[in-house]
Amino acid sequence: MDFFDAVKARRSIRKYTDKPVPREVMDRALDAAILAPNSSNIQAWGFYWVQDPAKKKKLVEHCMSQSAARTAQELVVVVANPSLWRKTNPEMKKFLNTLPKVPTIVKLYYDKVVPATYGWKIFTPFKWLIYNLIGIFKPFMRRPATCRDLQEVWIKSAALGAENFMLAMAAQGFATCPMEGMDEPRIKRLLRLPWSARVAMVISVGEAASNGTWGPQARFQRDWFIHYV
Repeated sequence: MDFFDAVKARRSIRKYTDKPVPREVMDRALDAAILAPNSSNIQAWGFYWVQDPAKKKKLVEHCMSQSAARTAQELVVVVANPSLWRKTNPEMKKFLNTLPKVPTIVKLYYDKVVPATYGWKIFTPFKWLIYNLIGIFKPFMRRPATCRDLQEVWIKSAALGAENFMLAMAAQGFATCPMEGMDEPRIKRLLRLPWSARVAMVISVGEAASNGTWGPQARFQRDWFIHYV
């Protein structure tokens, strides 16, 4: 499917048919998800395709048993996992060492800036103060400074991966629905996620039923959202 056709075809489907989703279709979409852009290429995300019947039943309950979850053939939990930076940052440094020419500033970024930004939690108040003091005198990136800022960074990256996944499913003729109506603490316990992880959304997957949407797609005036400045 053409990219723009896939964008137009993607809808948030509330009810699915009983048609199974082939494993190769799911895997292809999951592979597309991890090709999404993400903060510092640290890839601190997780895509949990829940296949165990007992866990899947529980996950449906934790998604408030809404029809988009209840009728789905497959469910994928999209997770922002800040703790992964400790695993992926060393791998990024190894990768850079395999390249013939890497700017010194890039190596410095992964050697010093990433650990200072994503670690050193005890210095959070000082980071916030220093970033904002510098910002008084010149343009300066004020965030991420706090733990909440970091969560926002990881959730943004996870959401980009989720969009890749949903468009990849649409391109292969299947439907999805990103669900935020869920009990996040219960889902974290179900998947045994670390305390610092955040569940960005749960994505249901399947073939759209004829009554899978409430009506045509609703989009409002273009000039409310797109601005030429």
